[in-house]
Amino acid sequence: MKRINDSSGNSTNSASDSGYRGEVLKVLNKAGAAVGDLVKITTKGGTVFEGVVMPRPGISTDEMHIVVKQKSGYNVGIDAKQGVSIAVLKKGSAKAGGSQLGAMTATPRRVVKGLPAVSFLSTGGTIASKVDYKTGAVSPALSAQDLYDVVPELGNVANIRAEILCNILSENMSPERWSMIADAVGKRVLEGGLDGVVIAHGTDTMHYTSAALSFALRGLPIPVVLVGSQRSSDRPSSDAAMNLTNAVTAAGKGPFAEVVVCMHGEMGDSYSLCHRGTKVRKMHTSRRDTFVSINAKPIARVEEGNVKMLVSEYAPRDLKRELRVENKFDEKVGLVKTYPGMMSDLVDAFVDKRYHGIVLEGTGLGHVPEAIYGSIKRAAEEDVVIVMTSQCISGRVIMNVYRTGRELLAMGVIPGEDMLPETALVKLMWLLGKGESHDKIRELIRVNFTGEITSVSSVESSIPEAIE
Repeated sequence: MKRINDSSGNSTNSASDSGYRGEVLKVLNKAGAAVGDLVKITTKGGTVFEGVVMPRPGISTDEMHIVVKQKSGYNVGIDAKQGVSIAVLKKGSAKAGGSQLGAMTATPRRVVKGLPAVSFLSTGGTIASKVDYKTGAVSPALSAQDLYDVVPELGNVANIRAEILCNILSENMSPERWSMIADAVGKRVLEGGLDGVVIAHGTDTMHYTSAALSFALRGLPIPVVLVGSQRSSDRPSSDAAMNLTNAVTAAGKGPFAEVVVCMHGEMGDSYSLCHRGTKVRKMHTSRRDTFVSINAKPIARVEEGNVKMLVSEYAPRDLKRELRVENKFDEKVGLVKTYPGMMSDLVDAFVDKRYHGIVLEGTGLGHVPEAIYGSIKRAAEEDVVIVMTSQCISGRVIMNVYRTGRELLAMGVIPGEDMLPETALVKLMWLLGKGESHDKIRELIRVNFTGEITSVSSVESSIPEAIE
């Protein structure tokens, strides 16, 4: 290990190894504590902290704080300026150098007999990243070993085969990439020997991708679990570790064979929920429990290594089931949110550009301003498939209640039942991509393929719990 002399002339580890320097480095070295060690630190005031010593960013100028990752998953910075007592409870994976503080090294992990086999496919997002503590930068986790290094608990959950499909911000996801992801999942499943698939994805458009894969992967024999992180792994409140661990648990042990999103079920670190891929929506910009099932219940709860089913109706895991990948999507479908004062040229633009379908996000039970009726009639006459959804978070479209709804039905607008607008968009792209006639597609829009439509929307069950 590289050695340098500190300002007192004493030999220490290089700051580039661990990020620690000066007095705090002396304190750690004196206690024989290294990065990766499980330690108990007691302050002069008697406060006790227990956790794993974490590296410090090399760009940090602070020399008096020790960073420890606690069992809860949160990092805490402990001020050593007033004096602390450090006891090493368990040695971790530090570089050779005995008691001296160094950087963690990766010990290649062997396949553990008896653990489920999970394929980990990364498309980007903070969940599939690790911190470079020399620069403070967040970079992609490139291998299964990287994942084990970031979340050591995974070694007790599954044998992971990891690979990167792409590394993009989720707002740059596209139907073309949905097809690529579906194709990759299909190939891994058909190769055999897998118990589940986990897909790392940015949270902003994860519900679009989960819907796309739900339609594209027909006859799934095993779970496909999408997972993300609201807060990056370099933040003390990161949700990455628990989300990743529970997603791998759901993929490896879940009794269902569906596409789901697995994320925090509440703000703490107690459990995760698995939401059906066509019924889930991101509901908050930054909360860790941002994903909520709409017009449906979450299908499973993952807690302390166990998967508990919350619904009785689901596709069961069945390795004999034959997977079919139907992953063609027609990109010429638009999503239009209606609003007071809206003008007809917005709908006209889609017709002029020869779009094949339009999903309207109407008001209430499925209404739009009368000012755009002419454009809707024109679109229908030019064989553009038009589907009505609602801007309301919960409930269903019912277009035969009011005169305006019945007029739209007469124009050829198809009620989207209780589908989320995003799900309806993806479904229409998928149906058009299959090459069916438009008359057939108008019929298939209202067919429940993968739990995207529920028969009854209960007032009590369909309103999601308030996110405070």
